[in-house]
Amino acid sequence: MKAQSPAGPAAVGDFLDMLAAERGAAQNTLDAYRRDLRDYVAALAARKLTPLTVSTQEIRDYLGDLVEKSLKSTSTARKLSAIRQFHRFLCAEDERADDPAAILEGPRQGQRLPKILSVAEVDRLLAAAREGIDDADRPKLELLRANRIACLLEVLYATGLRVSELVSLPLSAAAATEGFLIIRGKGGRERLTPLTGEARKALLAWRGLLLAQNAAFADQKWLFPADSESGHLTRQAFARDLKFLATTAGIAAARISPHVLRHAFASHLLQNGADLRVVQELLGHADIATTQIYTHVLDERLKAMVRDLHPLSDVED
Repeated sequence: MKAQSPAGPAAVGDFLDMLAAERGAAQNTLDAYRRDLRDYVAALAARKLTPLTVSTQEIRDYLGDLVEKSLKSTSTARKLSAIRQFHRFLCAEDERADDPAAILEGPRQGQRLPKILSVAEVDRLLAAAREGIDDADRPKLELLRANRIACLLEVLYATGLRVSELVSLPLSAAAATEGFLIIRGKGGRERLTPLTGEARKALLAWRGLLLAQNAAFADQKWLFPADSESGHLTRQAFARDLKFLATTAGIAAARISPHVLRHAFASHLLQNGADLRVVQELLGHADIATTQIYTHVLDERLKAMVRDLHPLSDVED
């Protein structure tokens, strides 16, 4: 064992550095791991333990405490995943000889189907977003916000981008003359994302309005600039505006989020006959297993095909 083994926060920092450098982990992933492992190390310290001395049973006790605090099984499973990978890293770095988390099992989880909106609901949402975006009599700031949410919504439903990819689009994305965006997703992987005609129109209209308000925006980096640490619109601000728009469209705010629209994009494509592999590519999933949460859509489509096309057509639901 090394003479000065990192016993807590330093070890977590080394682990996160490894994830970023060797696995190309996205910033959102790193932030989630940092929070989970910070809580874990703090809980161990309260019991006068460290990641180098904790036993399997003591990790079980920690997870049991989380369950008693009514933490969702999905959150507990995520924390356990972080702990497992962290201890695997400590073993690989020869910080400890055994892996106390290797045999732990997470809480059982039922398969969660993604929340989606119907095509009709998305149409209502888009109609609400488009209302008044050409009204030159509206106050400038109000008109700008209306066009921004309309553009964000058009592009999100047209492409299925992750919200982090959407809000951080560069200004150059508005000039997508070839009809697609080049997206750098998780792990630095690039993919082409086609745009619909409505999405391209919304991008150009938004850029024109933005530059008309302030020509200096032509020299800045982001398509959706904001007074934030990153310099662009935050995910939280977009989610808030989206919920307000949903209420206007008569859709419960609790049912809507940027991720719900990403799910709607994928599900509606599959309902209309898209191949699962194509949807995987469009969503930027590295593993098709991630895309297979939408297989319930395929099951229904296959049932309908057999019911409508099979000569005996006696298939029951």
